[in-house]
Amino acid sequence: MSVTDRALRATGVLQAFNQAGVLDIADVHVAQRICALGEEADERVALAVGLLVRALRGGSVCLDLATVAATIGADGLPWPQPGQWLAAVRASTLVCDPPVLHLYGDRLLYFDRYWREEEQVSRDVLALLTPRPPATAPAFGRLFPAGFDEQRRAAEIAVSQPVTVLTGGPGTGKTTTVARLLALLAEHAEHTGASRPRMALAAPTGKAAARLTEAVQHELGKLDAVDRERLGELQAMTVHRLLGRRPGSSSRFRHDRGNRLPHDVIVVDETSMVSLTLMARLLEAVRPDARLILVGDPDQLASVEAGAVLADLVDGLSARDGVQVAALQTSHRFGELIGALAAAIRSGDAQRTLALLRSGDEHVDFVENQDATDHLRSVLLPHALRLRQAALMGAAEAALTILGEHRLLCAHREGPFGVAHWNRQVEQWLAEETGQPPWSEWYAGRPLLVTANDYGLRVYNGDTGVVVAGPDGLRAVIAGATATLDFATSRLGDVETMHAMTIHKSQGSQAEEVTVLLPQDDSRLLTRELLYTAVTRAKKRVRVIGSETSVRAALGRRALRASGLRQRLAGPAGAGVA
Repeated sequence: MSVTDRALRATGVLQAFNQAGVLDIADVHVAQRICALGEEADERVALAVGLLVRALRGGSVCLDLATVAATIGADGLPWPQPGQWLAAVRASTLVCDPPVLHLYGDRLLYFDRYWREEEQVSRDVLALLTPRPPATAPAFGRLFPAGFDEQRRAAEIAVSQPVTVLTGGPGTGKTTTVARLLALLAEHAEHTGASRPRMALAAPTGKAAARLTEAVQHELGKLDAVDRERLGELQAMTVHRLLGRRPGSSSRFRHDRGNRLPHDVIVVDETSMVSLTLMARLLEAVRPDARLILVGDPDQLASVEAGAVLADLVDGLSARDGVQVAALQTSHRFGELIGALAAAIRSGDAQRTLALLRSGDEHVDFVENQDATDHLRSVLLPHALRLRQAALMGAAEAALTILGEHRLLCAHREGPFGVAHWNRQVEQWLAEETGQPPWSEWYAGRPLLVTANDYGLRVYNGDTGVVVAGPDGLRAVIAGATATLDFATSRLGDVETMHAMTIHKSQGSQAEEVTVLLPQDDSRLLTRELLYTAVTRAKKRVRVIGSETSVRAALGRRALRASGLRQRLAGPAGAGVA
C-alpha cells in the first residue's frame, strides 16, 4: 500500500485494516466521522461501519457480519469475535432512534437509507401481488402457436399475476414474449369492453431503450394488422424519462407515490441494470392496479450502483407460495457454439469453457498471447479505418452500421487492460496510418459513447454514435432511443471515445462481433458474471484474449452482493439469511 492510500489518523482496528488494504481512506474517514457524530467509541462498531462503506462501494446494499471475514479472507487481521461483534453493534448508539444503522436477521447491517429502500421495494412488490380476477386470454393459440411453447408458458404466467419477472439469456425470446403478451392484453381489454390499456416500455439506458423499441416493433411486424392497430406506436424510453425528471434532484422524480404513473401495463427491460434506489423510485410510482413486467437476465452483471434487484426478485419470488417466475431457457440468437459457451460460463464449468474456446470454430476464437497488441491492431485498426472512411464521406447511416459491427470490451477503465489505454492506442495507430493528429479530440470517425442523460437533446447514458463530416464541419450522429440524432459537436458534453468500452457499459447493447480483453487473473473485477455478460454481447462471433488462468479465475469468482431483499420477498419460509 502506498502512503497516499493510508489513513494517517486511523488507530487501532481501523488502522490495521487500512494498512492491510482492506479499508481505503474513504472507508476509514466515513467510519470515524459517523462514530464521532453518534458518540460511538467502540472500535468494533467503527470497523463494522468501515466495512459497510466498503461493501457499498462494491455494489452490496448491506454487510453480512457473519461471513465478511471469510469473504475478505485477510489472514492475520484482528477480526472481532463474531458473537461479541454482533452484540457491540446491537448495543451501539448508532442503531438507536433515529437510527443510522439497522440490523436484519442478526447479521445483515445497513445504513438507514438502504434499509428503507429495500423495505419499500419488498413492501411495494408484495402489495402489487395482491390477487386479482384472472385475465381471460382467448388469443393464446393465435399469438403463441406451435413452436412458441416456452413463450406461451411465460405469457400464461404473466396474465395470471400482476407482477411478473420474465428471465432468460440473450436470444431466448424475451422480446417476442413481451410483444405478443402486450397484443394479448390489448385484445383482452377490447373483448371485455375496457378502454385500450395504456402501456409503457422502459429500460435503464437510452441504448437499451432504443434496442427495446426496435425489437418490439420488429416482433409486432410479424403479427396481424388488428394487433398492430390495437397497440399503436410503442416507443421505449429510459426509466428516468418515464418517471419524469425533477429539476434540482438526481434521485427524485415527478412521478411518485403522490403522482402515480398513468399506465396500465409497464414493461422494464434489462432489469439487471436497475439499482435498488431506482427500483424503489419506480415501484412507488406504479399504480396499485397496474401490471408490471420486469424483464432481464439475472446471470448478467448487476447495476453499477448498489443492489442486485433482478437476482433477488428471481430468488425471493420463486420461494414464495403462489408466485411464479417466467423463465425462458432456449436461445435462438447465437450459433450453437456461442450459446454453448455462454451456458458453460454461466454454470462455471472451466473445462467445458476452455474446450469451446479452443475448438477452432469460426464463431469463437481464443487468443492466448502474452502480449496481444499485434493481434488487436489487426482487428481494431481496419475497423477504425472503415469507420473513418464512411465518416469522411458524410455517410452517417453507413458509419453507424459499421460502428455496430465490432466492439472491444474491457473489464477495466485504466491500465494496460483498460479502455483508456486502448482508445489512445487506436488513435495512435490511426495517426500513423492516416496522418491524423493523435491529440485531436474531435475527428471524423470518432466513435462516441454518451455517459450522462441530456433530456434537452434527448440523448441518454449508453447511447452510441460517431462523428461524421458535414457541409459545415464535423457533426455528431447519435443512434438515439427513438431516432438518429444529429448535433454540432460543441453541443455534446458528456461523451467519451469508444474504440473500446467497459463490459459494464456494454450491457443493453450488441455487436456483430465482440473482442473481450481479459485482465490478469488477480483482477478483482474478473468474475463469472463479467465474462458471461461480455460473451453474450456478440451476435455472430466472439474473440476472447487472455490466459487460461484468467478464464479459470473468472469462472471461479462470483460477483455476489449482500442483500436482504430475497429474504424479505420470500416471506416467513425464506426469512432466514443464507
